[in-house]
Amino acid sequence: MSTILETSELPAVFDGVKLAAVAAVLYVIVRCLNLKSPTAPPELIYQDSALARFLLKSCPLLTKEYIPPLIWGKSGHIQTALYGKMGRVRSPHPHGLRKYLTMPDGATATFDLFEPRSEHCTGEDVTMVICPGIANHSEKQYIRTFVDYAQKNGYRCAVLNHLGALPNIELTSPRMFTYGCTWEFSAMVNYIKKTYPQTQLVVVGFSLGGNIVCKYLGESQANQERVLCCVSLCQGYSALRAQETFMQWDHCRRFYNFLMADNMKKIILSHR
Repeated sequence: MSTILETSELPAVFDGVKLAAVAAVLYVIVRCLNLKSPTAPPELIYQDSALARFLLKSCPLLTKEYIPPLIWGKSGHIQTALYGKMGRVRSPHPHGLRKYLTMPDGATATFDLFEPRSEHCTGEDVTMVICPGIANHSEKQYIRTFVDYAQKNGYRCAVLNHLGALPNIELTSPRMFTYGCTWEFSAMVNYIKKTYPQTQLVVVGFSLGGNIVCKYLGESQANQERVLCCVSLCQGYSALRAQETFMQWDHCRRFYNFLMADNMKKIILSHR
C-alpha cells in the first residue's frame, strides 16, 4: 500500500520540477532581455542657448519616447551582437576613393573619400570628417550605413582608417593607432582643407574616435577653423576609469573587455 502511494505522487513532483524549471528559464529570459525596463524619452543635458533651441526644434526625435523593437530591442547585449555580427538585412556599400598619406615618421595613413550624391539643403559645400571607433575603419557596417545616409543628404565624407586596422594595408612604421594619437586624423583634415578650400567641416567621432576628435579640436585653435560643429557619439571620457569598469563582471563588462583585447591581439599579430 505504501509503495502504491509513493509512486502515485511521483508525477506530481516531476510536474512541479518542470514548472520550476520553466519559471527559472522565463525569469532568466526576462532579465537578459531587460523586458521590464520602461521606455522613456532620452534625458537631455544642455545649456539654454540659441543653438540648443535650434537643435531641439530641428530634431524633434530628441524629445520623443524611444520605442525599441519587440522582444530583443531592450537588450543592449543582443542589439550589439546582432548588429555587430549580422548587420542590416541590406547593408549599403558606398563607393569611395582611398587616399594614402605619408606621415613624418614613415607611417602610411589612409582614409576613404566619398562624394555627395545630392545637393546639400543649404546649397553649401559641407564635408564630414569621420573618425571610427576602436580598431575600426571605413569598411565597417555602421560606418557604411552612416556614410550612405550622409551622402544622400548632400555631405561629402572623409573616413579615417585607423592605422593598422585594415587587414590589407601593411604598416610602414613600427606603430599602430593609439587611444589619443591625433596625427592621422589631423593629416586627413588638412588634406580636405587644402583640396576643398571652400568646404565647411562637420567633425564626427564614434567611441574611441570621439576622444580623438575632441582632443584634436582642443590641441590648437587653428584646428577649429572652418569647423561648423563636432559630434561625439558614445565617447568614453576617462580611459583610466573605463579600464577599471571593464574589469567588473556587472552587465558582462569583463566579457566585452576580453573580446576587445582579443581583437587588438589579432591586429597586432597580423603585423608582426
